[in-house]
Amino acid sequence: MAVGASATKMHLMSAGARRPSLLHLAAVAVLCSVSYLLGIWHHGGFSVAPAGGGATSSSVSIATTASVSCVSPTPTVLGGGGGASSPSATLDFAAHHTAEGMEAASGQAHRRYDACPAKYSEYTPCEDVERSLRFPRDRLIYRERHCPSEDERLRCLVPAPKGYRNPFPWPASRDVAWFANVPHKELTVEKAVQNWIRVDGDRFRFPGGGTMFPHGAGAYIDDIGKLIPLHDGSIRTALDTGCGVASWGAYLLSRNILAMSFAPRDSHEAQVQFALERGVPAMIGVLSSNRLTYPARAFDMAHCSRCLIPWQLYDGLFLTEVDRILRPGGYWVLSGPPINWKQHWKGWQRTKEDLNAEQEAIEAVAKSLCWKKIKEVGDIAIWQKPTNHIHCKASRKVFKSPPFCSNKDPDAAWYDKMEACITPLQSGSFEGVTDEMFVEDTELWKKRVGHYKSVISQFGQKGRYRNLLDMNARFGGFAAALVDDPVWVMNMVPTVGNSTTLGCEGMSTYPRTYDLIHADSVFTLYRTVFSFSFARCEMENILLEMDRILRPEGTVIIRDDVDMLVKVKSIADGMRWNSQIVDHEDGPLVREKLLLVVKTYWTLGKKGNSNKVK
Repeated sequence: MAVGASATKMHLMSAGARRPSLLHLAAVAVLCSVSYLLGIWHHGGFSVAPAGGGATSSSVSIATTASVSCVSPTPTVLGGGGGASSPSATLDFAAHHTAEGMEAASGQAHRRYDACPAKYSEYTPCEDVERSLRFPRDRLIYRERHCPSEDERLRCLVPAPKGYRNPFPWPASRDVAWFANVPHKELTVEKAVQNWIRVDGDRFRFPGGGTMFPHGAGAYIDDIGKLIPLHDGSIRTALDTGCGVASWGAYLLSRNILAMSFAPRDSHEAQVQFALERGVPAMIGVLSSNRLTYPARAFDMAHCSRCLIPWQLYDGLFLTEVDRILRPGGYWVLSGPPINWKQHWKGWQRTKEDLNAEQEAIEAVAKSLCWKKIKEVGDIAIWQKPTNHIHCKASRKVFKSPPFCSNKDPDAAWYDKMEACITPLQSGSFEGVTDEMFVEDTELWKKRVGHYKSVISQFGQKGRYRNLLDMNARFGGFAAALVDDPVWVMNMVPTVGNSTTLGCEGMSTYPRTYDLIHADSVFTLYRTVFSFSFARCEMENILLEMDRILRPEGTVIIRDDVDMLVKVKSIADGMRWNSQIVDHEDGPLVREKLLLVVKTYWTLGKKGNSNKVK
């Protein structure tokens, strides 16, 4: 632009006082236009619309420099049949590069975030034990989500315990975990005879036992497979209520069935945390007064193995909720009290009359939901949800309760109360969603995941990542593109417009849950919903929560507009994260960029002082 302006000035001076002709004016206009276009090209080029619904760009963009691939870490050090990676095995983000001048323009001074005190190493903000005691014990309401107020928030970095090591890679992690990562022995004592878990030197071992499967989870699942089809692909997703250390879900994975396991944070303290250390999908949760946080028809099978849930009480409310989340034709599997009570009543220390009455009550609730009992063999009983409600609606003349739900959104599940009504089965497709959209989304995310693996060498290393979180999953394309990799993905769909979403509240999981977090346009989404001003408010809360649930040396991929990423980076750089902005998969002329982050390795010091990086 400076060169073009000088040339124009010289031309006008050489013309002297002569009146410019029309030809001269036209020449000046052409020179100005050419010099302007050359200036735009020189400083970044013309923008193009990003692929796949990225941020819409203006006619001119400031492009970052060419992308720089992440450098491979120090090779993993294995010991004792598995192992933790070396603390020095971090991504090399020394070559930071951002849009020229953008970081300074953000006006953000880099705040350095301190480490939280040692007592917060397992802090789960919405399931905090001390806070829960303020709430009613009836129906376990005190074990539901109860999140801190704004003035109670921690604005510090949750530390890893002293001696923390990266988990064993899958599939070794199914059977072994480091003791230092979850230093709790309660379950090894309380469940010793049931073969759940035992201590072996510096590690835990998980033999695969359970209260109702003394011969191991594999043999127990084989018994279920003799009653319903577990191998033909008709059962793909499962829900395990009151999961213990999630051995049932762990052993289902080899049968190509993905189970989500949940249990409350209770006297057993760390059962869900053990599941996550094993690389098994799990979260903190309880059946109490609120719906489970899943849409209707989400699972092919639900399971309870002595989960201690009073299925027959409260007008069958808990079974009604299971009915909501089961797909048409889905199965409910129950083992433990009261099933096979004639064999076990003495060991359960209950009377025959009490157990018989409980089973009859459960049978009555199942019948009122129009479920069909498939079989009861030994300690296992299985019911099946109908594929349609034609006959069920007719039966309402006999079974007056529960009625069919009327105006209740079947998919609403965020602090929505459970109701004793049957969720109607819906037919047809969702409005605004077509087959073509799914195909396009699938191809888009195959391309994007391929790009991720090209700029993050660890992404392509088998066993480097196991537990993944997609913070804005949409159709689940990111997870679908990874279906052949040895990983599992927690798909999160933000409930936009609701003030009680991630960014305002923490997730129902322990610290250090995920190896990799993927955030596609999350910050733009929350800016639109909450209109935060990029001071450290909602943006800070989201980033601190991401840090809490990310494992040391874990990775974050944030896709967003370059301006947004620069503002995110200004906060992230004060959180012991190494970060780097790289180009979109379609090249440097797209405004949407990637912010790649690695959380540095640090743990509690010898005296519990976690401010010192170890």
